[in-house]
Amino acid sequence: MQKSRLLLRERFSPVTYLFLSIALFLTMVLCICVGSVRITFSDTVTAVWNAVWGLPIPQNIAKNIILNVRLPRVLCVTLAGASLSICGAAMQGLLRNPLADGSTMGVSSGAALGAIIAIVIGFTIPGSAYGGTMIMAMAFAFGSLILILSLAYALDRSLSTSSIILIGVIFTMFISSIISLLITFCSDHTRSLSYWTLGSFSGVNYDQVKLLFLALLLCGGVLFRFSPELNAFAISEDNARHIGVNVKRVKLIIMITVSVLIGVCVSISGTVSFVGLVMPHIARMLVGPNHKRLLPASLFSGAIFLLLADLVARTLLSPIELSIGVVTSMVGAVAFVIIFNKTRKAR
Repeated sequence: MQKSRLLLRERFSPVTYLFLSIALFLTMVLCICVGSVRITFSDTVTAVWNAVWGLPIPQNIAKNIILNVRLPRVLCVTLAGASLSICGAAMQGLLRNPLADGSTMGVSSGAALGAIIAIVIGFTIPGSAYGGTMIMAMAFAFGSLILILSLAYALDRSLSTSSIILIGVIFTMFISSIISLLITFCSDHTRSLSYWTLGSFSGVNYDQVKLLFLALLLCGGVLFRFSPELNAFAISEDNARHIGVNVKRVKLIIMITVSVLIGVCVSISGTVSFVGLVMPHIARMLVGPNHKRLLPASLFSGAIFLLLADLVARTLLSPIELSIGVVTSMVGAVAFVIIFNKTRKAR
């Protein structure tokens, strides 16, 4: 009991959420204003405010750039960052492993493979330019989850975390080799596939914003619903079992929820690394390990991080745009080494 209280101690203050909310708002405005064309803060606020309320927008404001290019991109990046971060927080609590996130299960790699196959074979859905890619990504995400859980169950009927992580890592390496093979042989798509596998939010629209919002609303709601169970898992599976948690059922629900959310994100932006791995650790430093506080903080921190990463990708070598995965990997790798070192010293 003492261990449980120590583990779940809170460092929460309402001021923390207020700070995160303000930081997210200012970051979103910054990302809309800054780019190849500089836009003032007042023009940005005026354009968005008038568009929301149906008011006329002054002619001197770059309406098309703000409303049709940057705003949908900023909204997509915000929702994707929040989604990936909350998935990472949930998986780290569920598997009790600081190296765990949604991609540890191989779901991200599976979704990426599905999307790449859709691009290579030209699979599309009438009336939707990206519908085929999205459906294939989600289908392969589900298929990857089923395959990994089946293999884990065949090796360990208790579905222990070590078995799931091991098989997930092996599966990810296997899928990565298949993706490399496809890129090598599909020379007509080499440039687009290489760029897409590193992540990009270029050309997103409001339909994708709506889809991401709906996915985050539904899947995030499920994860928030299981916050008490995640707290129990964070201590130990035995602890969760002793307090009446149906361990296998909760594991399956959370993993399926994570796979759906990651599948949607990958189908829109491609593979974006380290968001779900690093940002939950930052959020944990701010609010503690209680998932009732950690999941909302992870939403904010993941969104802010990915917004800044996308801003750097767009502007660092302007007019050339970097893949956002390059930025997140470089920053995330350094940040994770620092966080892991501090965690090790604290033990």
